[in-house]
Amino acid sequence: MSRGMFITIEGPEGAGKTTIIKYIAEFLQENGFDVAVTREPGGVPISEQIRQVILNKDNTTMDGRTEALLYAAARRQHLVEVVIPALEKGQIVLCDRFIDSSLAYQGFARGLGMDEVFKINQFAIENLMPDLTLFFDIEPAEGLQRIRMSKSREMNRLDLEELDFHQKVREGYFKVIDQSKERFCIIDASQDLAGVLSQTKNKLLERIKK
Repeated sequence: MSRGMFITIEGPEGAGKTTIIKYIAEFLQENGFDVAVTREPGGVPISEQIRQVILNKDNTTMDGRTEALLYAAARRQHLVEVVIPALEKGQIVLCDRFIDSSLAYQGFARGLGMDEVFKINQFAIENLMPDLTLFFDIEPAEGLQRIRMSKSREMNRLDLEELDFHQKVREGYFKVIDQSKERFCIIDASQDLAGVLSQTKNKLLERIKK
């Protein structure tokens, strides 16, 4: 059995990743692919417990390095329990966030250094990188406004950061993209849902066929 395909979904807060990933999974399944959908941090009980610590609004004193290490720990457990087994079964793995989030959020926006955060994560992932990353791009102010208007979305610790932080996150993402252009597909997430889905489906099938 051939190895599956590892596709990660990235973007600033409010880009609509969680909504879109459900439609992507349905689209791929309709086209005959075996799909596993998961998320970071989380996806398995241990990683979900770490997620609660990271995103807890009461943990405002959390040090940036602590945050980066917790993400890497959750990532490791998730990989060994979910991602690697699914890839070995030949599945397409759709993962809401992965290492690029750490590089953008902790490496760049927190100022820890993207190289330093990458080294931490290399220990966790052992060179397992995504085959394709879909980056849903939106201006931070618009994304945060979406979150405030959403009745179903619970505010977490990262949502409470100032706009400047979220602007740095987006800038960090584009630095990552500039270094790995062949891996990324950029989707305009400011469109309506139909437009986002159409663009995503077209780019997804194009890359999978390659």
